[in-house]
Amino acid sequence: MPPKLSYTIWFTQRTGSTLLYKAIESTGMAGVPREWFNCPPDLLTTFKKTSHAELQEYLYKLGCTPNGVFGISHSFYEPHFSQLTETLRSLPACGSAQTERTAIWEQVFPNHRHIFMTRRNKVRLAVSWWRAIQSGEWHVPTDQARNPVDLSDKYSFDAINHLYNECSMREAGIQEFFAEGGITPLNIFYEDFIQNYEGTVRTILDYLGLDSQSAPIALPALTKIADTVSEEWVQRFREERQNGWPNRGW
Repeated sequence: MPPKLSYTIWFTQRTGSTLLYKAIESTGMAGVPREWFNCPPDLLTTFKKTSHAELQEYLYKLGCTPNGVFGISHSFYEPHFSQLTETLRSLPACGSAQTERTAIWEQVFPNHRHIFMTRRNKVRLAVSWWRAIQSGEWHVPTDQARNPVDLSDKYSFDAINHLYNECSMREAGIQEFFAEGGITPLNIFYEDFIQNYEGTVRTILDYLGLDSQSAPIALPALTKIADTVSEEWVQRFREERQNGWPNRGW
């Protein structure tokens, strides 16, 4: 059966999306919004299904809680998203005449809501991204000890600058997707989320029309990774990025 309610958490790297989806999943009432499409876009092959009808049923089971709410987290980038859209177009829930990406997405996932997970400070985002690439430390569970990694020689202006630009372009792509469908998403900012963890989750449940007051919300599943190295890189990058500017932004 198709879900009664569905939603997508749209995000770029290092915006707190994993911490958010784990918190939402802990309520047991708001779907299982993991990165189900963080895989090759040929979903039949990826999930080893023999037909699009079987694939559709499998996807619904992956992301649904027993109350019929479906959730997914998705990081937008091309050409992956266009290729994925073509796969979704072949699912039975999608009318074959549909050409707009938003219409395809919302037919496959009915009664759809959109959540946009972002981070205001893109410099800190880019530094966090590069740090994770260099250390291999993307997420650290709260019950797991950290293994220190020597990052003393891993700073790279060019790499951080590339990621600074890439996250901006990815977010521009998400905004274009919203514009195509006249979508006004619920905006969730990383900086607000980490200051008001439980309140943010309850705001999302309210947005989905679920009972936010009675929902159990687990304590944060992940611990903060940013440290003095992160801060040193942030300050170094902002100085180098604005070198020679007569008018500085920061």
